[in-house]
Amino acid sequence: MQVGVILSIKDGMEHFVFRELSVLSNKGAKLSLFPTKNKPGLYNPRPEWRVQRWNPIMILILQPYFALRSPFKYISILRTAIRFKALMDFAIAWYFASKMGNVEIIYSIFGDHKLFIGYFCKEILKRPLVVTLHAYELYQNPNPPLFVHALNNCDQIITVTEYNKELLQTRYQIDPASIEVVRVSVDIDEYHPSTKFIILIVGYFDERKGHDILFRAVKELALPDVEIWVVGDMGRRSGTIDVRSLAHEIGIDAQVAFFGVLSGNALKAMYRSCDVFCAPSRFDRNGVAEGFPTVIMEAMAFGKPIITTRHVEIPRIVPEIIVEENDVHGLAQAIRKLYSSESARKKQGVVNRKIAEELFSFRNAERTAEIMYNLSKGRSGIQKEE
Repeated sequence: MQVGVILSIKDGMEHFVFRELSVLSNKGAKLSLFPTKNKPGLYNPRPEWRVQRWNPIMILILQPYFALRSPFKYISILRTAIRFKALMDFAIAWYFASKMGNVEIIYSIFGDHKLFIGYFCKEILKRPLVVTLHAYELYQNPNPPLFVHALNNCDQIITVTEYNKELLQTRYQIDPASIEVVRVSVDIDEYHPSTKFIILIVGYFDERKGHDILFRAVKELALPDVEIWVVGDMGRRSGTIDVRSLAHEIGIDAQVAFFGVLSGNALKAMYRSCDVFCAPSRFDRNGVAEGFPTVIMEAMAFGKPIITTRHVEIPRIVPEIIVEENDVHGLAQAIRKLYSSESARKKQGVVNRKIAEELFSFRNAERTAEIMYNLSKGRSGIQKEE
């Protein structure tokens, strides 16, 4: 089955659209996508889906050709477009139709301009038209008269709720017999109740952060319920690395969730929710070290157990768990130790909270302010107590 899908790929596809098209494709349908908007996003077309791109100048230039090739049909459909004030939808439809040679079914996702273009494609090609209606187009349709006209000419109307079906009948007088309710799909095997052991790592994607060491350690553990939460993104330093690609190369991407750069309540939620905080710090290839990672202080303040490395100042502050830099196996064993013992996690978390209270409170910033205040008064910045 060859399906021509008219949809929007503005900032990628909606997740539910991507899932639906994936199911169709997995069932053997050959999909050709005809996007009204096309910009990459979170959910992009799969490689095997043909995507027909266009631009307004190309479409306008080709209109005389379409008119000369099928003058009677062109003029007849043009009259309908003029009546419903839908000339742009009409013009795009002629271009899309010219690229639908093998298409057996025209499928419009959403009942706005995608439906209008699909309707004109149906009139041009005389092929079946199916539309799925979701929500907004029932309340804020860009062209209500054409919406009703196009629906009455669809071969099948699908909507995602019974409420929508009733609304189509009462507000738009659409025959309920022509409407099928098909709810939005979710992957039940992928979305299911589960308990995960969460390891949090926070920081820009810099070589010194050791993301690859953590990924390889989790790979070595081979524990499917361990998940790494990565907060951060590409930095501006020369040592920046592509951590997302790294997860894929190591073969651990199914156990890694990327959250991007977070701050405020969102970052605090990450700290609160994790089981262990990991900072596999190291020198980079140029010999540049960390200072003392702020994220370790923050995780300690949240009372979280820490796994980190014997790197510059860190072992002077963090009592455990410390492993050597770049030690994949050692890091894996440290994770296993805390994974296997909730009591050890709680005990270490209590100790870390006390250390944070003693060493990292606002008293530090207040001391800096005191030093500057003393200097501003012409006294030594450091005042010794008598």
